[in-house]
Amino acid sequence: MIKGYARVSTEHQNLNRQLKALKEAGAEYIYQEKVSGATSEREELQKMLEELNEGDTVIVSDLTRISRSTNDLFQLVELIKSKGASLKSIKDKWLDTSDDSAYSEFLFTVFAGISQLERNLIKERQAEGIAIAKQNGKYKGRVKKYHEKNDALNHAIELYLNRSENGLSATEIVKRTQISRSALYRGLKERGIN
Repeated sequence: MIKGYARVSTEHQNLNRQLKALKEAGAEYIYQEKVSGATSEREELQKMLEELNEGDTVIVSDLTRISRSTNDLFQLVELIKSKGASLKSIKDKWLDTSDDSAYSEFLFTVFAGISQLERNLIKERQAEGIAIAKQNGKYKGRVKKYHEKNDALNHAIELYLNRSENGLSATEIVKRTQISRSALYRGLKERGIN
């Protein structure tokens, strides 16, 4: 069975492009999630790995969707191969573990290292650019997601302030408004509400 895996880092990002590519590549079932790749708490990835059977193929749009680092990719490939399954990437054509030849193994190792190097260089350039912008007084940092004009945050604060009348707990409020508990408490603190 061909099993697809799609991931974006935040709730506000869209999976449609990946889903379309995976379906066109023959994915019969697609595991999908909206969670940062930096965390190992990727429930759908874990579920997919548990449900892998011998002969299955895992397909991803590109390797950054499934792995956080070269080391993480190597561990995932070993786990997938230990189950008798294989891994393919649509974008990274070199990532195809269905061929067990020494040449394929060598190419996989080299290209995985190159991909990691590319990610590290991007991070370095980004850090250098931020440092220069800070020196020139032009760096303002990341735009806050939950600012004072954010409707969801304002609604959550309103519900929190009226919780004695509406009977909602903080947990119920964050579920209803789809904001994080930390964002709610940060918003309250910024407004001087304890």
